[in-house]
Amino acid sequence: MSVKNGEVIMHSIEADDTEEIDITEMGNPAKPQGKYGEMMLDRMNESHSAVTEWGLSYLTVADDAKLLDIGCGGGATLAKLAGIVRSGKVYGIDYSDVSVRKSKEYNKDLVGSGRIEVLKGSVSDMMFEDGTFDGIVTVESFYFWPDPEESLKEVRRVLKDTGTFLLIADIYDTEELPDKAVENIRKYGLRNLKPEEFRDMFMKAGFSDVSVHLKDGTTWICVEGRGIETT
Repeated sequence: MSVKNGEVIMHSIEADDTEEIDITEMGNPAKPQGKYGEMMLDRMNESHSAVTEWGLSYLTVADDAKLLDIGCGGGATLAKLAGIVRSGKVYGIDYSDVSVRKSKEYNKDLVGSGRIEVLKGSVSDMMFEDGTFDGIVTVESFYFWPDPEESLKEVRRVLKDTGTFLLIADIYDTEELPDKAVENIRKYGLRNLKPEEFRDMFMKAGFSDVSVHLKDGTTWICVEGRGIETT
């Protein structure tokens, strides 16, 4: 289902047993660290794959486009983006040293060929010039962003007016959230917004065209922001 001008993002960190809980807690989902952080990122590369594929279906760019993944984590989304722009270039940023290293390792060949570049950095103050990217994505990371309103303005700054920003997550603020997701929101201090709150935040950040995509039968959401109105 798609809704014009509205939407939200959120992520559920599932734990099937005590070992899984320990990996998440000790790996630090807000900023992956240490060996548990590495294990957590490996698991997230797999568990986030389906929702990422669905969200990226809303990304339409030229084959030579320049793309950015904010909060690149374990590197799987970077590989998917490189498959979309086979003659373009993909950048990834993350403020976790472990995430930067894991993303480089996951995409060793593409990094070596120059098709992917992974940098350490924060969404709140990116090193790129204004209007650098044709497309920007973030998957399961927004709930940890510092000063989200200002960070979204920073995303808008580095996005071309004709570009697209996709915020992809597997949960949002709805009464249909399972108890486990509600527990994780409280436990990890995750930012969980309603669709209309996302719409307002995107518009205030300078996105002129905002669409909401919801997948029937799930709590998946993809917020699509563009710099200019499209027909």
